[in-house]
Amino acid sequence: MLRRWLPADVGDLADALLGSTDLDRQVPAAALAGPQGRIDVVETMAAWGPADHYLAVELDGRVVGTVAACAVEHRHGTAWISYWLAEPARGQGLATRALATMAVVAFDELGLHRLELGHRVDNPASCAVARRAGFLAEGVEREKLRYGDRRFDVETHARLRGDPLPLVDLLPVR
Repeated sequence: MLRRWLPADVGDLADALLGSTDLDRQVPAAALAGPQGRIDVVETMAAWGPADHYLAVELDGRVVGTVAACAVEHRHGTAWISYWLAEPARGQGLATRALATMAVVAFDELGLHRLELGHRVDNPASCAVARRAGFLAEGVEREKLRYGDRRFDVETHARLRGDPLPLVDLLPVR
């Protein structure tokens, strides 16, 4: 299920961070700075709009990830989409379903036309999520991201309001 973030979700965010080896690249740096930083991040994610819209991915009563439409530009009808799941929740199709559901929310509730996302080219799982959720690859941005001393190319994808719907079961949104 997708739902708005709540202040009480800070414990689930901490558990996700502690139980995953790669989320330090996916979450705001403040989330890694300790308990107050995680509280601040959850409060930011709970404060829906106007430019940033985060939904918590809930599984078995616990938040295991997020999907977001950020940098919403209503003039052009665009947003940057991001998503992550804690490691134990991966490999079940949940990220694909969450991403496809967020696209519906962005098109139908936010009135957007174009959704964009990017993933490191060395992350084939994220690429598969994007493709299964109906996002078409558009190109590679060379050395766009830097983690430590390494730079990473990023493949960009987009989905337009009129693109064919993916064959994905959507998640309920509460």
